[in-house]
Amino acid sequence: MITDLSPSDCSKYASALQASKLVENGMKVGLGTGSTAFWLVRHLADRMRNESLNFVGVPTSIRTRDQAHREGIRLISMDDAGRLDITIDGADEFDQSMNLIKGGGGAHLQEKIVAFGSDIMVVIADESKKVNKLGRFPLPVEVVQFGSISSQMKIEEMLFSQKYKDFNIKMRMNNKKPFITDEGNYIFDLELNEIADPRKLCSELNAIPGVVENGLFVDVCSAIIMGYSDGTAKISWKKDIKN
Repeated sequence: MITDLSPSDCSKYASALQASKLVENGMKVGLGTGSTAFWLVRHLADRMRNESLNFVGVPTSIRTRDQAHREGIRLISMDDAGRLDITIDGADEFDQSMNLIKGGGGAHLQEKIVAFGSDIMVVIADESKKVNKLGRFPLPVEVVQFGSISSQMKIEEMLFSQKYKDFNIKMRMNNKKPFITDEGNYIFDLELNEIADPRKLCSELNAIPGVVENGLFVDVCSAIIMGYSDGTAKISWKKDIKN
């Protein structure tokens, strides 16, 4: 099957396949959202059918929930799960310290709740997602609909105070209407080019009234599984990274 895939999809397929092997019987597993996580759900379903793998999943979006249902994966809620053994998810960017930008698919709120509620978080990605400095990918910021323009103004003020200059803030759209998250919120995409201090920016964004969550994942990723176009993959654990 992998021979029928594009080089990009081969990378995603390979990283998701290796990640699926980390799941053991009895585990509670956070199931990510996105094009790479799609392959993870597929691989886990194959193991369930072919190897009698017994696990339960907690999906991070309606999209992942629906796919997992179609594959026959047993799901539970995050509240019922309590603490998860592992979450496996993609990323839009990651840096040398394994800090991430997520939320290109608009699911970063649930993804962050699930990731921080897990013993370990493993990111599956291809080479294109690795950067020296976060910020090339627009940073998603989820805001409540009420007072969203006021929230945008406060975000702008905060960015100026942190010495960001050539930035742009765009309301995410869907068919000429504002994109609505699974929780009924809007998303602003912050085009920053480069993020000097991810931890500080994450904290100050979330302190703004109206901001629900942002797409910076700091100090939560345990490992990166990098997939390559030749169908191979390599895992790097954070303890192996010297900052």
